[in-house]
Amino acid sequence: MITILAFLVTLGILITVHEYGHYQVARWCGVKVLRFSIGFGKALVSKRLGKDNTEYTLAVLPLGGYVKMLDEREGPVDQADLPRAFNRQPVWKRIAIVSAGPAANLILAIALYWVLFIQGITGMKPMLGEIAADTPAAQAHIKSGQIIKSIADTPVTTWQDVRWVLLNQTFKTSDVDIETSDGNDLYLYRLSLAGLSKEDIDENFLEKLGLTPFRPQMPANIGEIIKGSVAEKAGLKAGDKIVSVNDVKVAQWEDFVSIIRQNPGKPISLKLVREGKPLEVAVVPDATKEHGQLIGRIGAGYRINESEMKDLLIEVKYSPLAALGQATQKTWDTSLFSLKMLGSMITGEASWKGLSGPVTIANYAGQSAQIGFKAFIGFLALLSISLGVLNLLPIPVLDGGHLLYYMVEILKGSPVSDKVMEVGQRIGFAVLGLLMACAFYNDINRLITG
Repeated sequence: MITILAFLVTLGILITVHEYGHYQVARWCGVKVLRFSIGFGKALVSKRLGKDNTEYTLAVLPLGGYVKMLDEREGPVDQADLPRAFNRQPVWKRIAIVSAGPAANLILAIALYWVLFIQGITGMKPMLGEIAADTPAAQAHIKSGQIIKSIADTPVTTWQDVRWVLLNQTFKTSDVDIETSDGNDLYLYRLSLAGLSKEDIDENFLEKLGLTPFRPQMPANIGEIIKGSVAEKAGLKAGDKIVSVNDVKVAQWEDFVSIIRQNPGKPISLKLVREGKPLEVAVVPDATKEHGQLIGRIGAGYRINESEMKDLLIEVKYSPLAALGQATQKTWDTSLFSLKMLGSMITGEASWKGLSGPVTIANYAGQSAQIGFKAFIGFLALLSISLGVLNLLPIPVLDGGHLLYYMVEILKGSPVSDKVMEVGQRIGFAVLGLLMACAFYNDINRLITG
């Protein structure tokens, strides 16, 4: 229910803001608006308001919306209303009206990021954990325990920044400069990105590069038990100290987790100490899929000490004016990156697996809503940018397609013919159909493979 509700709220906000952009600018330009609809199909709620008797509608299918304006191409128009018909407006007004929808989504993203940057964003410090052998980071002689300060001369403060900057750099260059600090001295390394494939970018490419977050030493002590889990049924309790798994000694929590993950559905013998007394417990880890691989889980967790976590976390916040600049820059960078990713998909440099449909969006909406307000706001901002950028693409039936027609009209001095627009509509629907089919396929594939 949380996922469904979060999905509906997400769609409702994004669609309403988008259509309101068209609606408001149309009114400013003197165009008569006949209907403002959130959703398609049969109307659930409908009411007429204002001097123009505009119909405001909430329809049954929430995957979109539209603003219907007075237009001679769609029906007869009274002589008195001709100056207010959309098709009678100068081209610059039509451009403004069509651009307003995507612009509203980008403005919403700036506003949401502005709120986040004022409130403060908590993230993990980019402190390097163990550098795996034979990775680009190991070959560059990057040392664990150091904190990443900048990448390609771009300052970074969290691991989210590190991922974002490196993801952008993969489309620009084959190697990148990374500056780190050990608390006293600064170090400069040259990291190769050449070995990354388009499949790696879809997964955890930082791990492929050998860059992993620092993790404090965690003893193999159980901190919490999930109700109804394998661990609870086996009699494990919070506070149990794991000594060995299948007679293999374990000292760290990661070692314990690794063995559990490697034995889905297989009986495992645990030797542990509870309140100073040795015990032996048998468990059979549940078999679940993660990124297409079968792994084991028992439903036991490690409770991290608060002081340990505070040393690893950092809160980044700005003054209202500085936050506005950061929010604008974030929206701009994300918009450009979205276009680069789409271009890379078309050229084959990036995988089409990154394209998501409504099922994945609903899933992320639910997850972000459960994490908290800030996570949901960040997700909403990102999706608003995606919607704005998508609608600006020069594909007929999208806002960008109409803008393309108007650019042609400016160049040739007359509107594009109805026949050309009709052919464009068919092409546009075909392209959108292919994109939706690919998105739904990816959604279903993620559900099947986990």
